[in-house]
Amino acid sequence: MAKILDLQAEVRTQSGTGAVKRMRKAGTIPAALYGRKVKPASIQVHGKTFSKLLEGSASDNILVSLKIGAEEQLALVQEVQHDYLRGGILHIDFHAVAADEEIHANVPVAIVGEAKGQKQGGLVEAIHHEIEVRCLPKDLPESIQIDVTSLEVGKGIHVREINFPEGVTCHLGGDVVIVMCEEPKVEVEPEPTAAAAAPAAGAKPAAGAAAAAPAAGAKPAAGAKPAAAAAAAAKPAAKK
Repeated sequence: MAKILDLQAEVRTQSGTGAVKRMRKAGTIPAALYGRKVKPASIQVHGKTFSKLLEGSASDNILVSLKIGAEEQLALVQEVQHDYLRGGILHIDFHAVAADEEIHANVPVAIVGEAKGQKQGGLVEAIHHEIEVRCLPKDLPESIQIDVTSLEVGKGIHVREINFPEGVTCHLGGDVVIVMCEEPKVEVEPEPTAAAAAPAAGAKPAAGAAAAAPAAGAKPAAGAKPAAAAAAAAKPAAKK
């Protein structure tokens, strides 16, 4: 189950581009807190503290207990905006939740074990890399583990076959395939066609190539000289 992490926050009293730049330069990250039963608030958190919290989490679903002054609010990290050019975090959205109300979240799929089909050359592939679930905040899993040990080539694991943690239900239908063991792909080299193997019509033999000998018993064409006579005629006459 996802751990609830403590995070100190402060109410943000200044706004505007200049104030945000000064805030980031001082090492704090601007953030927003909103939810169905809370009043939207502009807050700020310590940059290094939140970055360590983000790096140490095994899941994208991070539950935090925001401590704002004397108040405490359970919240889900909804979105983190990164500065991909300069590095660092630009802004954070926190979604306030109640401990006794179900939340919806996309939880990553974790494939466990080696499938039977893999030993036969098959390839295990996740059709859905995330599964949308419903549960109380305290029951939110870091991942949905799927054991593929008995999975054979050409078979799949459906939602109805997955053992979800207690208190967690899936938003997808029971017939949806989550993991599949694909058949091994065999690359077949194309065979040369008859047209490619035969010489093109009207093609001349290569230079220096000997003419094909006539078949045994075949008569020479009308007017054609025997090979020996043709060779003798080709020799220059002897000088007298």
